[in-house]
Amino acid sequence: MAKTNTKEIVNRKAKFEYQFLQGFEAGLVLKGTEVKSLRSGEGNLSDAYCHIVNNEVYLKSMFIAEYSFGNINNHETRRDRKLLLRKSEVKKLVKKINEKGFTVIPYKVYFSERGFAKVEIFIAQGKQGYDKRQTMKDRDSKRDLDRIKKMHG
Repeated sequence: MAKTNTKEIVNRKAKFEYQFLQGFEAGLVLKGTEVKSLRSGEGNLSDAYCHIVNNEVYLKSMFIAEYSFGNINNHETRRDRKLLLRKSEVKKLVKKINEKGFTVIPYKVYFSERGFAKVEIFIAQGKQGYDKRQTMKDRDSKRDLDRIKKMHG
């Protein structure tokens, strides 16, 4: 996953809200104006989630801003977008989702080296309140340690 000159869109709240268990890389079916908007970093994953219908995975509620130079053929901002996964990966997702407490969360949208739009999705489990507090403590202590190392190093 080498970086290109385009921005990646990350759901920063997801790591705080969920515990990631297993990750997948999925292709994303987009229209032309959506691709242009994403390349300029005009997207948001904060409300997005994955939904499985008839063994097909869809990304719902992801915001992609309308392309500023688009005309009458511009896209809808929050339409359902199909994810491209292998059948075996979809079966794993379906099996895990049917267990209680698991969900599929989109974490990052980026462009591959070949220029294809990709979504990094994770099977995740929601964190409880005390898990979130622990995450905050770990983050604060890491920040303090880095600050101390910087002063003495």
